[in-house]
Amino acid sequence: MALIAPFRALRYNPAKIQHLEEVVTPPYDVIDLQAQAAFAAKNPYNMIHLDLSKNFTAEQLTEARYREARDTFARWQQEGVLLRDNEPAIYLYHTEYSLPSSKRLTRKGLLCLVQLAEFAEGLVKPHEKTFSGVTSDRLSLLDTCHAQFSPIFSLYPDAQGQIMTLLEGGRSAEPLARVTDHDGCTHTIWAVTAPAILSQVRALFAEKSLYIADGHHRYTTALQFRALMRERLGEVPADSPYNHTMMYLCGMEDPGLSVLPTHRLVRMPEAVALSGLTARLAQSFIIEEITGGSREFLLAEVLARMAENSGVATMFGLYHAQEDRCLLLTLRDGIIDEALGGRQPEALRELDVVILSDLILDRLLQLGHGRCEKEGLVDYYSDPDTALDVALKEGESRSDRSPLLFLMNPTLVSQVKRVADEGLVMPHKSTYFYPKLLTGLLLNQIVPEEKITS
Repeated sequence: MALIAPFRALRYNPAKIQHLEEVVTPPYDVIDLQAQAAFAAKNPYNMIHLDLSKNFTAEQLTEARYREARDTFARWQQEGVLLRDNEPAIYLYHTEYSLPSSKRLTRKGLLCLVQLAEFAEGLVKPHEKTFSGVTSDRLSLLDTCHAQFSPIFSLYPDAQGQIMTLLEGGRSAEPLARVTDHDGCTHTIWAVTAPAILSQVRALFAEKSLYIADGHHRYTTALQFRALMRERLGEVPADSPYNHTMMYLCGMEDPGLSVLPTHRLVRMPEAVALSGLTARLAQSFIIEEITGGSREFLLAEVLARMAENSGVATMFGLYHAQEDRCLLLTLRDGIIDEALGGRQPEALRELDVVILSDLILDRLLQLGHGRCEKEGLVDYYSDPDTALDVALKEGESRSDRSPLLFLMNPTLVSQVKRVADEGLVMPHKSTYFYPKLLTGLLLNQIVPEEKITS
């Protein structure tokens, strides 16, 4: 089903760039203004000058923005800063990292080209919505530069680990590149070029569907780019580079694959006491107050209890910053089907993020999704300590409203697969696959006259 192919990646020339950590970046959509300036100052060849951040105004969305990136891209190649590999390869991409618990893991994946398929075909499956304002910027950049600077992160089923076993058996002795990012994660790339191995891997993928984990907007952009080329050229053959996109593929069963929770800081638009909140929540949740330590201890205790029961019971932590009190909320049996049975399919009703947004915020706290969006009542944090700091500062500075920190368990990979298989989409910020892929390790240059072959 999924058609993959090796490619000749464009990479930083180690003779010109000796410290990759100075030039690679996280994906564009997680770079804020402060980080953007820091990356630009690190090295004149930093990827921020090509991939361009999301921090722009409507007035900055001009052709000049994209032409400058194109000219910079061409100049770097002319200067030999970026070199293209001589033969096509599938690239192994391993990431060593630590979880917040300090547990050390290695996520194993591969980078290749994937032939584009519309979502309706069921070969590449999304689990999130995309927004046209984001894709229009990415489409202009892709069309002007004719290059894909950062990969799409997708998953594939492979319970036996056949694909990774094949690739690891054929990888180059020495890695092409290794770099440690700002979070202490080590990213390593090897090339696999043996035709027999590439053919076997391609055959195995022909039996699989792919599930987008991170990069829905980038995939949608690739589809729009192909449609644009069809308008201009009248035809885009199956082996055209316009009909392919660069993807990082990771096995769903890989022991190094991690999804982190995204906690919610909810700003009640008026001051509320914890006693009033528990009265509203008690009809749907068993409520237990956690006591006996500092606020950091309380949050750690709640998170540990939630982790112990992940997949067994639906639990949330609730920290009231102004009263410095912490609750553990356990969903009562039968509540969610009664409350949301007529509004949400079963695959969505089992998601903690849906229970929080549709049951707790919308129904119990009377904070509809539209109001939360319009008034900025919800912020999202992967780091509970950062969320705690913000909640405390806002609680001290505002007496007319109450910040509530809801602690979450992560969405399961099996839930992502089920939602995608059923053609559904999850709420915003439902998944946080960690670590993020680096932009700049491998680039996919689109050369119109080339043909993509296995």
